[in-house]
Order: sequence, then C-alpha cells, then structure tokens
Amino acid sequence: MQHVINGVLRFQSDIFPNQRGLFAKLATGQNPEVLFITCADSRVDLNLITQTSPGELFICRNAGNIVPPHGVFGGGMTASIEYAVAVLGVGHVVICGHTDCGAMRGACDLDGLSDELQHVKSWLGQSRAAIQIVRERYGFVGEEHLEEMIEQNVLVQMQHLRTHPTVAAKLALGKIELHGWVYEIATGKVRCHDEGRNAFVPLEERYATLLSAD
Repeated sequence: MQHVINGVLRFQSDIFPNQRGLFAKLATGQNPEVLFITCADSRVDLNLITQTSPGELFICRNAGNIVPPHGVFGGGMTASIEYAVAVLGVGHVVICGHTDCGAMRGACDLDGLSDELQHVKSWLGQSRAAIQIVRERYGFVGEEHLEEMIEQNVLVQMQHLRTHPTVAAKLALGKIELHGWVYEIATGKVRCHDEGRNAFVPLEERYATLLSAD
C-alpha cells in the first residue's frame, strides 16, 4: 500500500502541476468518445494500452467484461451503459477481453466453484452461451480452448449489448459503433473482431482504412 500512497503524492507534486489546464477543464464536465467495457483484471490498464488521457474514455470494469442482457441484471452495468450512451453520447463502445482470463476459466466449470462464490457463479453465468458455442464445436471444453472462449465471450457480450434500448436506438440510426477486442497480455497486441470475416484479426488490419486516413 505504501507505493500506492507514494504514487498519489508524486502525482500531486509532479504530474498534476504540469497538466493543470486539463484538470481544470475536466473539473467542469466530461466528453468521452468511447465507452470501454473490460475486465477487472489488474493487468489490463486501458489508458496505458490506448495511450489516452483522463476524460477520453468512459470505462466500466467487471469480472469477465460481461454485459448482462437488458432486464436480467439491473444496477451498475446497465446504468453505466445507459448513461454513457444516452447522456454522454459516446460514439463507440468497445468490449475488451484479455488473454489468461480467470473469469473465463471459472465460467467453464461453474459447478466446480466454491459454494461460497454464489454471486460469482451467477455473474459468470452470463457467459454460458460462449462456453456452449465452444463445447458444441469440439464436444468438450478444456484449457486448450481458453483463447477461443475469450473471443466468443466478447461476441456474446456484444449481442447482449444490443438488447439495451439506448444502444439499440443509436445503432438503428447509425449513431454508435460496437467493437470487440482481445488484449494479449504477453505481447501487448490487440486482436479485433472483423464482422465481414467473422474472425479476430490484428488491430492494424481491422482498422487499416481508418489508419490510412491519418
């Protein structure tokens, strides 16, 4: 904990004074372009990965980067999505999974989780369809399928996201775009879902047209 406290003090003495103008602007409101829904895993630092500054991303984190279908679970995730889309007017939503995801390992064997983890079991049940897709394809689900489960989970959560009325309305009018990403912890690379090919491809390949316009 000491290094965390020391970090706050360094921020206040060294970082904040050099960006005082930015924080003065942020003190009166926010205007993020992107809603990022990602895992609570401590190894996933979206501002570091995307090299973005405070105020640029609206970030929601939970175990397994899960988006419950609208009406299944109320509360934090649903309210945050609704606020980001309807009030802040974000133009993009990214659901970002990551390699070595413990939540996906847990979702593979919900019955094997401790009885003390009833809330965890219930939450990870929102990934059941992703696990079933992999099981249907191979006849079983094992550690060798973890990467595919992580990708399928991103796609399932994107489907869930489309059930939220605020998102569905913006999609119908072409006012929002959905993105599915997987961050590779060991390499720093990002794979992104290409809807046309129904496959996850390198980020620079998925957004080649956008990058060429720079």
